[in-house]
Amino acid sequence: MQPGGTATAAEAALALGDEVSRFTRLIHAWKLRAREDNGGGDRLLLARLVNYGPRRATDLAAETLLDLSTVSRQVRSLVDRGLVERTPDPEDRRGTLLSASEAGVLAFQHYRDLRNQRLARLLEAWTAEDRYELVRLFGRLNDDFAENHHELFGGTLGATAPTASAAARQGEPK
Repeated sequence: MQPGGTATAAEAALALGDEVSRFTRLIHAWKLRAREDNGGGDRLLLARLVNYGPRRATDLAAETLLDLSTVSRQVRSLVDRGLVERTPDPEDRRGTLLSASEAGVLAFQHYRDLRNQRLARLLEAWTAEDRYELVRLFGRLNDDFAENHHELFGGTLGATAPTASAAARQGEPK
C-alpha cells in the first residue's frame, strides 16, 4: 500500500491482516514476559473489576474470554492476597460478587502506570499528530471488532465499554 494511496478494502485487509498478525505475536511475547513479573496473572481480572465494578466469577470468565476454572484459581489467589473481596450478590444470595479492594485498586493502578510508561517510551519519537491518529484509528478498529464480532467470528464478546478515545470519536463518520 502506498502512503496516501487508494487501496481497495481487500488490499487494505491483506496489509492490515499482516500487521495484526505481527502485532499479536509482539503482544503475546510482551504478555509472556509480563507473566514472569509479579502480578502478571492479576492484571486482566483486576482491570475488569476496577473499571466495570463488581462481577460474578462466571461474568468475569465470559468477559475476559477465559475458562471459569482459570478465573476461579486466579480469583482465589487475589482474595487470599487481599486484592479482591467477595460479597453476597444482592440479586441472588446464593451467588457471590467480586470487587477490587482498596489494595486491588492500587495494584491495578501500579500495573497500568508501568504499562503506560513502556508505551510512552515507544511513542516518544512519534509526532503528536501520529500519536493522536494511532489512538483514534486503533480505537475505531477495536470498536468495529467489538460491534461486529459475532457476525465476523461467531460467538460473543464480553461487555466492553467504550474507551475514552471512543467517546472522543463519537459523531465521526464510520
